[in-house]
Amino acid sequence: MNSGIQLQAPKMPLLLKKSGDLIETSFKILFLCCAMAGVISVSTIGWFVFSEGLPALKEAGVISFVLGKEWLPPALYGILPMIIASLISTTGAIIIGVPIAIFTAIFLAELAPKWLANLVRPAVELLAGIPSVVYGFFGLVIIVPGIEAIFDIPAGNTLLAGIIVLAIMILPTIITISETSLRALPSVYKEGALALGASHIYTIFNVLVPAAKSGILTGVILGVARAIGETMAIIMVMGNAPAMPGSLLEPARTLTANIAMEMSYATGIHSSALYATGIVLLAFIVLLNGSLLYLNRKKAY
Repeated sequence: MNSGIQLQAPKMPLLLKKSGDLIETSFKILFLCCAMAGVISVSTIGWFVFSEGLPALKEAGVISFVLGKEWLPPALYGILPMIIASLISTTGAIIIGVPIAIFTAIFLAELAPKWLANLVRPAVELLAGIPSVVYGFFGLVIIVPGIEAIFDIPAGNTLLAGIIVLAIMILPTIITISETSLRALPSVYKEGALALGASHIYTIFNVLVPAAKSGILTGVILGVARAIGETMAIIMVMGNAPAMPGSLLEPARTLTANIAMEMSYATGIHSSALYATGIVLLAFIVLLNGSLLYLNRKKAY
């Protein structure tokens, strides 16, 4: 009874198959173009900054430009005081902001009741959306007068004011990424440690945080990058003196503030020197990203 008849599945029409291949190829090309957009953008920005900044580096000399202590255009172009100010303000922001951010992320991910986490988390997200000029106004109205009153100095527009403002500004980035990294860990990490008799706090600091170190480190690097690149708030609270800071209670000027304040009227070698300052900033960002890749690769091996 029809035992010799074999049923065959209908073949896909050739036209439909070609159409599917065309769509798949088109999406692959689209994805490639999107991936290359970032590479092209970075390459274009780097080429532009280097091409504009090289004349100043040739005129002043790389060593004199980077290690010079006096900034007095059009005669002297030394950015060492601004490099020091940028490094000190960023380091201070890290010392203050990173522990607070990581502890907040741990609290939200592991310790906070649901109702409290639902209250704190939107506040942190709102903190991330506040414009930098508002942070500057806050620092100018609250932090600067506070420093004047506490340390009894005539002007509170100091390096310390910039550090405090930057510490506040990097909090949301580090908190959000660190909390996400902690929540993404498999539950077996925590369950296994608790089953072996470890306390909750011991499990957090000796199991969960080390396991989420890659994500936490990424958040820290992004926060540091924002601190280095911040301009408006720093201009408003740090005093903007292009001199070597002797202490945290003296005014200072960062690399970004130097570019923003003088670019509108700079011409010739002066303008090129500001672009060369951008080269130094770009070098700092490359070093940060390279350090992150190295640490993550070292952890993987």
